[in-house]
Amino acid sequence: MRLPGVALCLAGLLSAGAKLTVEERTEIIRGMVAEYATVKVALPRAKKALEVKAGGKYEREKWADAMQENGPAARVGDLVQITKVDIENDRIVLEINYGMKGRKRWYHNVQVSAGGSTSPIGSDQSNAPGGTVVALVFPDGVTGTKAAELKKMLQPVLDFEKHTATELYSESLPPEIQAAIKAKKVLVGMDKDMVLLAKGRPENKLRESKEGVETEDWMYGKAPGTITFVTFEGDKVIRVKEMYAGAQ
Repeated sequence: MRLPGVALCLAGLLSAGAKLTVEERTEIIRGMVAEYATVKVALPRAKKALEVKAGGKYEREKWADAMQENGPAARVGDLVQITKVDIENDRIVLEINYGMKGRKRWYHNVQVSAGGSTSPIGSDQSNAPGGTVVALVFPDGVTGTKAAELKKMLQPVLDFEKHTATELYSESLPPEIQAAIKAKKVLVGMDKDMVLLAKGRPENKLRESKEGVETEDWMYGKAPGTITFVTFEGDKVIRVKEMYAGAQ
């Protein structure tokens, strides 16, 4: 039975060259095994490790091919767990959710009772559909580094700060859209998800069809006061208009 964080992956300690001391390798493994991270880009299941350069770059085409061939291991916003770490001469290999054949173990939801209280013998907070393997590649070889530095290197792919899916989505938007959302403003060209982030759910909705074109108005505000009309054609904002409405 393999529990993340219990075994320190001794094979990984011995496989790396002399560039890392045993203490450094131990610190990396202790600091990474069993850690949870939020996925920032879709992770495919892959027969070969998905390579990420130390600067956070990865080959999108290869990842897309793996996604098409094997399907997703995790979607943007999913929470995944590092279940094994191997340290090699030029890379640090991270097994995610028990790898490509990963699945939840029977003991993840088992609890033991003692003295009137219960506690889990194994927990699994991951909500991703599967597992995969990611390799952080160091072209000049793995040299002195720590777990905290590895997490920063992986930031473009895996966020160990556990942001919400909404925060991750917001961070992926163009700067002008992010600024508008923070200011609670709606811009022409936004989609419905962006408008919901900026203004929340509307007080009222109205659908119309004119000359074969269907539009939908989302209305924010109440009389007496300013009411904002956000008009959609399909999923995109085509018009934003504000009007003052007096008391009825």
